[in-house]
Amino acid sequence: MQSWIDLFIDQVKATTWLEWLAVILGVIEVFLAKANKVWLYPTGIASTLISIYLLLNSGLFAECLLSGYYVVMSVYGWYYWIKKRNEPPVKATYANRQEWITTLLIVFVGWGVLYLILIKFTPSTVPIWDAWVSSTAWAGMWLLARRKIENWILLNISNIFAIPLLYHKHLVMFAVLTLILFVVAIFGYLEWRRIINQEEQDLDISKTHPSGGWGA
Repeated sequence: MQSWIDLFIDQVKATTWLEWLAVILGVIEVFLAKANKVWLYPTGIASTLISIYLLLNSGLFAECLLSGYYVVMSVYGWYYWIKKRNEPPVKATYANRQEWITTLLIVFVGWGVLYLILIKFTPSTVPIWDAWVSSTAWAGMWLLARRKIENWILLNISNIFAIPLLYHKHLVMFAVLTLILFVVAIFGYLEWRRIINQEEQDLDISKTHPSGGWGA
């Protein structure tokens, strides 16, 4: 136990202010996502751009590829949520059958492609594990961009595998951060479910008691 604590303290001491900024913005992004706020996207983009710079300096090029995907999906999600100025924002909903098919394709095709990239072009010692964490995160980001509640499920599948992977790589602080994000994602799922259920109830009430006529 003491060695774990010492390793954690060493990780904290080795963290630069730029790394802290990326982590803090990342945490803010998750809380904004939990609150169903569109500001999660500019915050997440800022966090990811800083992360790309840090990963490039560390020579983690495969991780940069994933971060670049996050930026693209965040820009797409930002546009998709806001849409046109005079249109209502996209509501949180459950994924339909076609969206689930797309999600599974992203997970398993992405897993295979990332695995091949890692074994051919990087010195990764955990290509299968690393590729799985990334592909499930890809799928979660796509669902988040579509404002689908299942994004929390896919992101937490990624998180639950990322925690031991980060510890294995002696990144204890980031493993703890991922554990925190895992818990936040659970509450995010519950909050989005409450929002969806409330909207469905309001819709049922409006159908049962339409406005206008003598009752207006």
